[in-house]
Amino acid sequence: MSQTVNTTDNASPEEIDADGAGVPVIPGMGEEGEKLSATVAAESDAGHATHSVPSGSQKRPVKPGSSRADRLSSFELADFPALTGREEDWRFTPLNRLGGLHLPDGDDARLTGTAPAISVTELDGVTVETVGRDDARLGSVLTPDDRASAAAWASFEQATVVTIGADVEATTPVRIDITGAGTAPAAQHLLVVAAPNSRADVVLQHRGSAVVSQNVEFDVQEGAGLNVTSLQSWDDGAVHVSAQQARIGKDASFKHVAVSYGGSVVRLTPTSRLAGQGGETQMFGLYFADAGQHLEQRLFVDHAVANCKSNVLYKGALQGQDAHTVWVGDVLIRKEAEGTDSYEKNQNLVLSEGTRVDSVPNLEIETGLIDGAGHASSTAQFDDEQLFYLMARGIEEKDARELIVRGFLHEIIQKIGIADVEETLIAQMESELQVASL
Repeated sequence: MSQTVNTTDNASPEEIDADGAGVPVIPGMGEEGEKLSATVAAESDAGHATHSVPSGSQKRPVKPGSSRADRLSSFELADFPALTGREEDWRFTPLNRLGGLHLPDGDDARLTGTAPAISVTELDGVTVETVGRDDARLGSVLTPDDRASAAAWASFEQATVVTIGADVEATTPVRIDITGAGTAPAAQHLLVVAAPNSRADVVLQHRGSAVVSQNVEFDVQEGAGLNVTSLQSWDDGAVHVSAQQARIGKDASFKHVAVSYGGSVVRLTPTSRLAGQGGETQMFGLYFADAGQHLEQRLFVDHAVANCKSNVLYKGALQGQDAHTVWVGDVLIRKEAEGTDSYEKNQNLVLSEGTRVDSVPNLEIETGLIDGAGHASSTAQFDDEQLFYLMARGIEEKDARELIVRGFLHEIIQKIGIADVEETLIAQMESELQVASL
C-alpha cells in the first residue's frame, strides 16, 4: 500500500476515559509551566504578540515566531510572501491545484470572479444584511493568518452578516446555502454573530461549482450558544479554501462540525479562540476522500484565558488512487489559561491501496496549572479483532467491513443534532460504501 502516515498517541488507554477526555498527565510540568520552543523561551520577556484590530484601512501584522501564538497574522496581503510549497502551513497542499486562490502572480492581483450566491432562511430574531467591506464589524473576529485568507480579505467587495439577536432561541436551524456557479477564482466573506444569551444551530451548505477563497467569522458573545455545521458537498472539480474563525466569549459555547466529501481540493482552517472565562468549544470533523481528492483540515484552538474547555475529534476515511487527506491540529494553552481542560484526537481509516494520510497533532502548554490536556492520532486499516468478532457471529466479511465503517463515521454524524442533515450524510455514507472495494 502506498501511503504516508504520521501517527502520534501520547496517552495510554488508562489515561483516556470513555468520552475520549484526557486525564492531566503532564510529566515535568511545574507551576510556571514550560516553553516548548527554545526560541520562544529566549524571547519570553517580550511576551506573545497579539492580533491587530482593524482601524479604518490600516492593519498591522504581528511578529511571527516559532510559537503558534506568534504566527504571522495580518490584513495586508503583502505581509505574506508568495507561496513555494515549502512552508510548514502549505507543505501538504497541492498549490498547482488551487486555481490561483493564493494569488501566485503577485500582491497587486485580486480574486475577481463572482462569489458563490448566499441564501439565508428567514427566522424571527435573526437578521441578514449585505454590507460593504468598510463595515466596522468585519475583521473584528478574523485576522488572516495565511496568504489565501489574506487574498480573500483583499479581494471581497461585499459581505453577508447574519445576527442572532440577544436572548433569541432559534427553534429551527439557520440555513445558509452557498451555491457556486462558476470557476473564476473568487473571494467571499461571511460574519455570523450570536448576541449575548442567544441559542442557534447554523448550517453552512456549500454546493455547486466554484473556485473560492472564503473567510467566515463567528462572534459568539457572552452566554451565547452557537452550533455550526459546515458541509462541503461541492461538485467534482470545485476548489474551496476557507478560514473559519470563532471568538468565544465568557460562559459561551461553540460547536463546529466540518464535513467534507465533495470537490477536488478542499482546505479548511477552523479556529476557536477562547476569549472569556467559562467558555467552551467542541470541534468535530468528518471527511471521506475518493480517488484524486485532496481534503485538508488545519485546526487551531487558542486557550487565551483561564477555566475554559475544548474537545476536538476528527475522523476520516479514504479510498481510491491518490486520495489524500491532511489533518493538523494545534492547541495552545497560554500561561494565563489556568484551569484549562483540553483534548484533541484524529482517526483515519484506510479502505484501499494508493491513498495518503498526513496527521499531525500539536500541543503547546505554557502553564502546568491545568485540569487536563492531551492529543492522539491514529491511521489504520480494518481492525482484525473487530472483523473476527463480527464474522464469528455469522456476518459475511464484506458486510462486517461495512458495519465497521458505518460505526466509525457515525460517531461524528450523530454529533450534528439536526435530523435531516444527519439523514443526508448517512445516505451519502451509504453511497460511498457502494463503490468501496471492501
